[in-house]
Amino acid sequence: MSAPAIAAAQKGAPPAALSMDIMHIQVILDHLGFSPGVIDGKPGQSLKLALRGFQSARGLSETGDMDRPTMAALANWRSIRPLRTLVVTQADAAGPFVGPLPDDMAEQAKLPTLGYADLSEKLAEKFHTTPATLAALNGGRFRPAAGAKLRFPNVLPQSRSYPEKLDANWRQTLSDLNVDARSPVAARIVVDKSEGALKVYDEDDRLVAQFPATMGSEHDPLPLGGWTIKGAAYNPPFHYNPALFWDADSNEGKARLPPGPNGPVGVVWLDISKEHYGIHGTPNPEKIGRTESHGCIRLTNWDAARLSLMVKPGTPALFRE
Repeated sequence: MSAPAIAAAQKGAPPAALSMDIMHIQVILDHLGFSPGVIDGKPGQSLKLALRGFQSARGLSETGDMDRPTMAALANWRSIRPLRTLVVTQADAAGPFVGPLPDDMAEQAKLPTLGYADLSEKLAEKFHTTPATLAALNGGRFRPAAGAKLRFPNVLPQSRSYPEKLDANWRQTLSDLNVDARSPVAARIVVDKSEGALKVYDEDDRLVAQFPATMGSEHDPLPLGGWTIKGAAYNPPFHYNPALFWDADSNEGKARLPPGPNGPVGVVWLDISKEHYGIHGTPNPEKIGRTESHGCIRLTNWDAARLSLMVKPGTPALFRE
């Protein structure tokens, strides 16, 4: 990514801690399906993982670095601008917003939805980033409200023509998360614990997508072996059973938590043939790959939603160390 092209794409320099060169690379990788996780303009393990996936798919040395061959390959998509200036819509600003969620599951169960805390969080998730990054990109002009003109990472999809068989509410969620309707078909997926990645392969056994993932823990290890995708639950409620969680308070009771992007499983649950296990979203995208899970495979909400378009009941899923 040339410095003049990047400088021309944005007007006004962001803080030095946020590199537009890196953000441009993250945006391109996000478009190509090799997710860098949260787009923040900073180096880190999720970016290195995404670069290794891209390099593997393109037959390059898997260095995880922004080396010359990799930059030359990424240059084929340099026309994808790193930023877009957009007006915040009334629909975005409408909410509902619930403020900070209570820690107590019983109190969460009383809420109508486990939605976003505020507009800043909603916009951050919509554009695959964080509120802090949006603030850095917009400086003193950062005023998230309907009608505000703000700069965002350019993750706008090329298509929102989602399958008509999908529920209208789920199609709206896909659009709200800027998920591209053009997705490769997964012949199989591989969850690789050593890499912290979920990989998608097509019928020719080519790596066509990759997502950073959190999986398992000492108390709830990843269930290694061969499984299959059984189905999907979109915008699901969460049935909290403390007996299934080693770290649960023994005084807690069962609870049905309402749907919402800040629920324990985010916006989608992909059920697998191992009872009580699945692939799902998260209320904390910035922690993907950095924290433990209760044995399930956790992705950012936007990556889990994108994966849901690639798989179907019966898709093989190999979980390996």
